[in-house]
Amino acid sequence: MNLDHVYSQLTIKTGAKLALVVLDGLGDIAIAGQGEITPLEAAKTPNLDRLVVAGCAQGRMTPVAPGITPGSGPGHLALFGYDPLEYEVGRGVIEALGLGVELKAGDVAARANFCTLDSQGIITDRRAGRIPTEVCEELCALLAGKIRRVGSKGAEVEVIIKPGKEHRFVVIFRGEGLEGPLTSTDPNREGLPIGNAQPEDDKSPAQKKTSRAIAEFYKKVLPLLAGQPKANGFLLRGIAHQPHIPSFAERYQLRAACLAVYPMYKGLAQLVGMTKIEGPQSLSEQFERYLAEYDNFDFFFIHYKYTDKAGEDGNFEAKRKAIEDFDAALPILLRKRPDVLAITGDHSTPCPLRGHSWHPQPVLIHSKFSGSDKLERFTETGANLGSLGVFDAKYLIRLMQANARMFDKFGA
Repeated sequence: MNLDHVYSQLTIKTGAKLALVVLDGLGDIAIAGQGEITPLEAAKTPNLDRLVVAGCAQGRMTPVAPGITPGSGPGHLALFGYDPLEYEVGRGVIEALGLGVELKAGDVAARANFCTLDSQGIITDRRAGRIPTEVCEELCALLAGKIRRVGSKGAEVEVIIKPGKEHRFVVIFRGEGLEGPLTSTDPNREGLPIGNAQPEDDKSPAQKKTSRAIAEFYKKVLPLLAGQPKANGFLLRGIAHQPHIPSFAERYQLRAACLAVYPMYKGLAQLVGMTKIEGPQSLSEQFERYLAEYDNFDFFFIHYKYTDKAGEDGNFEAKRKAIEDFDAALPILLRKRPDVLAITGDHSTPCPLRGHSWHPQPVLIHSKFSGSDKLERFTETGANLGSLGVFDAKYLIRLMQANARMFDKFGA
């Protein structure tokens, strides 16, 4: 029997409030020369500590499968209870939705980074020094004003360019006979040239047409960026069309809201049917808005980006401080403590690796029925000892539902 069907048959409406707070890239690793301690262990977190002592279950979660390093899309889909190996979603689709683009059937969306190239076309900075958002907006306006279509007459492809945060933007290719997925043009490290977007199915005419449109787009854009001091190139990732995904409300019988700042995470939430709550630009504002919306939703997804940014920069102190800043804001959320509170990451972003990794991320669940692991702090080391053990991230929502007493007994 299908496991999701079993959960659905057992689900009971209880009116419980659930909150999933995601510190992006939270997990880290302790290594020699770094004091054999992680940023989470180094951070002063008195508010988290009090929550743990009050009674929490801790553990570690495998985001996709052992040894697989996830992108943010698969990492969050797993947290939302969707098997990332079953529901593959291109990053471009997620980012476009988060920026408020209404995708049409047949649209192919790509997540883009402005980057820096040397005189030989070699990538020297994949994020163009994290240019300010205002600069990104100016560059996107320049490109959108110059390039509206690619392709030959009668087979033209419309191009839509929308700026995001810092170095990020999205490109949507709209026309007949287009399809993803295509390979990324981002080699994922500096010192290499921009790649070519190739069909993942070399027998697909639609993917081949999309590949040709992207190649022509590059030929038009790169000369326009050539004189820019930093952002003189761009990279495309997650080139795909929008798949069908069952809604969060259908699966869990919960009215869900998203409180996120960055477009990608809004897009992920929108993809599964969560309501995007616009406005808050800081974690304190997100928590305040949670208080204001408490009676309007059953489930809250709250996203915090800065732990991941620091990890990608390899900045131990910045990641420690990001965790401490989160802890300082936590009492706002706890003014209306949800019936079930889960705090975790979507993946690990260890400072020594300067990127996402396969290491299981720590997780805690606090509820009236979570039990207490009798730990004093929330850390990777403590989570290794917790009663939740190591489990697949796709089961987190189910554990939250169980802690909310949302499941009837299975069998006689």
